[in-house]
Order: sequence, then C-alpha cells, then structure tokens
Amino acid sequence: MSKVFPSLSRRRALPAAAAGSVLLGLLLWWLLPLGEKPPSGTIVFSTGTPRGVYQEYGERLRAEFAKDMPDLTVKLLNSDGSQENVQRVATGKADFTIAAADAVEAYQLRHGRGAGRLRGVARLYDDYVQLVVRSDSDIRTIADLRHKRVATGLPDSGVRLIAERVLKAAGIDPRKDITPAADGIDTGPDRLARHRIDAFFWSGGLPTKGLVTLAKKPAFKFVPIEGDLVTKLHNEGQAARYYRATNIPESAYPTMQQGSEVPTIAVSNLLMTRTDVDPRLTEWVTRTVIKSRDGIGAHVHSAQLVDLRTAIYTDPLPLQEGARRYYRSMKP
Repeated sequence: MSKVFPSLSRRRALPAAAAGSVLLGLLLWWLLPLGEKPPSGTIVFSTGTPRGVYQEYGERLRAEFAKDMPDLTVKLLNSDGSQENVQRVATGKADFTIAAADAVEAYQLRHGRGAGRLRGVARLYDDYVQLVVRSDSDIRTIADLRHKRVATGLPDSGVRLIAERVLKAAGIDPRKDITPAADGIDTGPDRLARHRIDAFFWSGGLPTKGLVTLAKKPAFKFVPIEGDLVTKLHNEGQAARYYRATNIPESAYPTMQQGSEVPTIAVSNLLMTRTDVDPRLTEWVTRTVIKSRDGIGAHVHSAQLVDLRTAIYTDPLPLQEGARRYYRSMKP
C-alpha cells in the first residue's frame, strides 16, 4: 500500500465525496443556471458607432455569449448611439442594447412607441462628456463655442442629446449660435485634426479607443465643463437628473491632460431589453455580463466598472424578470 496516498476509510471517504459533490454542484450552479440547457436561437444586439465603446463592448460580449450559449446566434448592428438604440429595442428591431439613462428617459417622456415595454438588465458604467479642441484654439469654455464649427454627434446619438443640452445650459442655441456638424467618434477626431471643425463633443467610457491615438499628441486639449452647468441642466427638466458633475481622471489620456483632471459631466449606461424577451434568456445574458467583467475589462477599460452591487440600479427602467431572477439567485 502506498504511504504517499493512503486509502481513506469508508467513514472518511463519504464526507469527502459529499464535499466534492457540493463543490461540483456550486460550479454547475455558477456556469449553468438551474442545470438547464443554454438558450439557443438568434438575437439582435444594437451597439454604436465604429471606434466607440458600445461597439467594442458589444463585440467582446458576443464572444462571451458564444462560450456560455454556443447555440445562440448574436447579430450586432451598428447605430448612431443611445437614442437610436432605445428606439430599436422599444420597437422590436433589436433585442438588447446599451444606452445612456438620459436617452432612455427622454424616450419615455415623449411617449415613444413601445416605451412601456422597455426593461433594464444591468447598470454598466458611466459615460463622460469629452469636448476636444486643438491646443492652439481660443476655446477655453463652453461659452467660447459661439460662432464656431462644432461637432455635436450623430443625429440619433446620446452625444447629440447631451451636447445640445450642455450648449443650451450655457446660453448657446445649438442651431443658430454655432455651425453644427454631425460627426461621431469615427470622423470627429480626423476632421478636427484637419481643421474642418473647431471642436467636437463625445460622450463615452474612459478611455475611448477612438480618442486614444489623438490624445497621444500634444496638439489637442479638453475644454472643461464646469459643475455649475449641472445645476442648470437639472433645471432643464426631469430627464437631466441623471447628469452628475465629475472629473476625467488624469490617467485617462495622460498626454493630452498633462497630469491634470478635467471637470466634466457623467451619465450612467444601461444594458436593456423588453418585457417580451424570454426571461430565461435574459437571466443567462445577465449572468454572462457580470461574470465576464474582468475578461472584457482587460480590453475595454470601462467594463471593469460593472459591479454586481450596483448593476441592479437600472433607473428609469424596472428590471426585466430574467435579470431579477439572476440577482435574487446571487443573494447570500
């Protein structure tokens, strides 16, 4: 008989086997909810513009879905951004999407078609408003944008929504007092570099890949958006209550920021779906989103901020039944 691996007595072996069964059961519980076969079929996920965080997050999330639900086909659709994403899910053109909370409530307040069917899956991370100009620009405040060529985002984007609100809060009419341009993160940086526009707004997670290359050059800078504008935004109406004053951390774009934080505004992003989407599918989706945080976060920095403790706060949307099941199952 081996002295290195002595045989266990029957009395000792039974508890060991039981412990092993419990461990295996817990592992299956984490990976396979209720031991069920993973959902299958086809879903549509609306993302965002090329070079934006929504698109990259959606692509990496699709790869995680393929691991957990190999028989589920996920079709990704590019979009202008939050406003289009909300409308797509509400009207059944997409099943899941990411959108900023202000865009969600704006759609609800104007009673958009299907608004009552919208439901939350998870609060993900915050978008930061980023206003970029050339370093030799005389634009130092929002008020200095008057009479300038300003990119305010694509027509159905969350950027357009928040940029126009910021301008109005500063006393600037976005249709009369500036020359507006419909550029997103895919075209705005290049047009700014080529002097086609004087400034561009972007609202996204930090850092946004589409800005990283530009931010490595000292030829560009951020314009601060001071905290008093948040108070003015809140006075604009109910949908503006999701804005909060914050700072772009100095580590986001080190070269452009030169060791300084930049005052700005942030708004939370929500993963969302509809009431008629299969709750069992939504439960699996929610589980994958939470447990893939670190893997996706290694490539998409914003994803590191997804947190089980805050994911349930999807205001202004109530949780979809499947998401609620998942969060209840995770309670100690």
